[in-house]
Amino acid sequence: MSRGALGKNNWALFLLLLAGIMLGGFIGNAAAGVSGLSWLNYGQSFGFASPIVLDLGILVITFGLSIKITIASIIGVLIAIIIYRLI
Repeated sequence: MSRGALGKNNWALFLLLLAGIMLGGFIGNAAAGVSGLSWLNYGQSFGFASPIVLDLGILVITFGLSIKITIASIIGVLIAIIIYRLI
């Protein structure tokens, strides 16, 4: 297996995982109002409560990160891994 093919597979896995997280998060938010599916939106948020601002006089840089992991996003990641193994 050449080095180029290995890098391509890593990119495919990264893109599938990203798509699984995004679609899972979207489905979790959409299911939040549905009584039987509201458990999909159950999860934990972590990150910075407020952005960190670095003011250098002529340049202002703002750092922020917030991640919400839900049941639906975990299911999306698992499906992405299964799809990756099948291709």
